[in-house]
Amino acid sequence: MTKKNKKHEAADTQWSPSRLPAKEGQRLIEVHVEGYDDVAFWRGIFDDFESERVAFEISVPPRPDLAKGKRVVMDMIPECTRGQLLCVDSDFDYIFAGHTPQSRKVLNTPHLFHTYAYATENYLCWAPGLHSVCTRATKNDTRIFDFESFMEEYSRTIYPIFAWYAYSARLGDEHIFKLIDFKNTVRLNYLEVRDNGAATLEWLHGNVERRRHSLEQHHGEHVGGIETFKKQIGSQGVEPSNTYLFMHGHTLMDNVVMPMLNAVCEDLKQMSGERITRSAQRGVAFSNEVSNYRNALMNVREVLVHNEDYKSCPLYTRLHSDIAAQLRRVGLL
Repeated sequence: MTKKNKKHEAADTQWSPSRLPAKEGQRLIEVHVEGYDDVAFWRGIFDDFESERVAFEISVPPRPDLAKGKRVVMDMIPECTRGQLLCVDSDFDYIFAGHTPQSRKVLNTPHLFHTYAYATENYLCWAPGLHSVCTRATKNDTRIFDFESFMEEYSRTIYPIFAWYAYSARLGDEHIFKLIDFKNTVRLNYLEVRDNGAATLEWLHGNVERRRHSLEQHHGEHVGGIETFKKQIGSQGVEPSNTYLFMHGHTLMDNVVMPMLNAVCEDLKQMSGERITRSAQRGVAFSNEVSNYRNALMNVREVLVHNEDYKSCPLYTRLHSDIAAQLRRVGLL
């Protein structure tokens, strides 16, 4: 046998993985999500509902053109069978409360679940879990920053401008307030850790007020509508203190929370280094200690994207309850 034929024979006999069959008496439910980044989040929820009667398989839409995203999942609604569930980011569809066609579809489709928060990224940034992210990344559990207090103040600061952006999105008129302008207004270019970020929040407040004043000058006809809109989203649970859960998810994660985490983690690593330096050990023992600490450090972003400390968030609890209720309705719980 020639070398070429041997190569072809090896290729022909190469093992290819396939789905394992469900256990006897167990029903397999396919759960389709927007993209690969969402698989882990939804897996974490549906793990709670697996039993001898039902199992779940989380995947992106099984399309030959590999198309993904919310629109693709939404297009699956008419053909969705009893063996399938659909899961999407809420974006603004939840807080729009049925005032747009897509919002009505998201809120009124029993076999489709939405995050309530803007996106899965907002859950990763749930403030009560951010100290643990820093601890795992730096191996230093010292509390030098109050994330919950800061994110509440951050939310109150951006709330007026968030209302403008969300309202313009509901009107479908991006010319009022474009996403890029919203991002540039609410992003943090730095975090002054001292005084729990007071200087940073003061700088942000100036940005927000300048943008708000400009919007009111150029689009004053919408000021009354904005105030009515604030009352409506308030009934949906959007408050000045928790606005960050409902803002654009990637902006929150990339331009707010990551700069904050990086700044806090740098201070924690410096603190740990100083503790090691102050020790009485020198020579090989000292070098080993420094090396061991550096090797134990983790990438902050990697820790954040694998964070699951958001399960105490009330929005997550509500999502979990929605899934449980639907599974009970179809006799699977």
